[in-house]
Amino acid sequence: MENARGAAVTAEGLGLKGPRGWAFRSVDLDVPAGTLVAVEGPSGSGRTCLLLALTGRMRPSEGRAEVAGLALPRRMAAVRRISALGPVPGVSDLDPALTVAEHLRERALLQRRFGGPFRALLHPRATRAEARARLGEALAAAGLDLETLPKQGRTAVRDLERLEVLRLSVALALVGRPRLLAVDDTDLKLSDAERAEAWELLSGLAASGTTVLAVCSQAPEGVATVVRTTGTPAAKTPGADGDGGPAGTGTTTPAADGPGTDTAPDTGTDTAPDAGTGPGDGTASAAAPGPDAAPATTGDAPGTDAAPATATTEQDTTEEGAADALAETGRA
Repeated sequence: MENARGAAVTAEGLGLKGPRGWAFRSVDLDVPAGTLVAVEGPSGSGRTCLLLALTGRMRPSEGRAEVAGLALPRRMAAVRRISALGPVPGVSDLDPALTVAEHLRERALLQRRFGGPFRALLHPRATRAEARARLGEALAAAGLDLETLPKQGRTAVRDLERLEVLRLSVALALVGRPRLLAVDDTDLKLSDAERAEAWELLSGLAASGTTVLAVCSQAPEGVATVVRTTGTPAAKTPGADGDGGPAGTGTTTPAADGPGTDTAPDTGTDTAPDAGTGPGDGTASAAAPGPDAAPATTGDAPGTDAAPATATTEQDTTEEGAADALAETGRA
């Protein structure tokens, strides 16, 4: 029987492919509502992508999955409405400059505006009373006591301990009373004692009926359901490193055939004939040593080439001067 507060999660052959390859693949899962699921694996093995896919935040590329009977990816929007994200770096980060009370107030306002029926906005007093009740319930479930903080609700997030940040993120997620809760990096930067407290918190939430997906590097003993992600090597992109990419990408083309290697030979052989030295000059200069060899290879040969150019210029100047003189005398 489906738990009213939790959501059963099933997956078969689930996989997600990104621009650089498969993030995860061939994930099978079948857990009832109110289960704590540890998503175990090294960093970069697709743990967070699996978390976001099962909560309707990322579209899987293959396989099938259902959350509370809602098929993915067809019912992604409906899955998002019944699920919530705890701490997920880059997705649901807390603002370190805001205080704990400001985060709670903001979450209550968002819940009142988008999480309830529209007619509730017409009764602000009742809505505020419900918001206070939701906040108190969420804080109690997350085990966060504002009175124990250095400045109570005025404590900035940057001044919280890592475990306190985790509890605050979970409390904010629980304000919407989700049936599925996702938590990333559960054991990151925690001592052994703090890690035990974190898992005790998540186990308590699962025992109360909420299905919990928790990403970790190593699942603790006592967690019945563990999903292990090993990751799939990403496909190499052209030019990313010195290795050749897959066939057909163009990265295996020899470097000598590229446009950059053809420019230098063409420049050297084509410039000399254009300068007026003739085809014989290039061969003679390459074979014969002496001071004429270097100018010939660059195509800027002085000497014989410079003289005709000077003579032509002087001839043009003389003819122009004669034409001007004739024009002045009227005999042009």
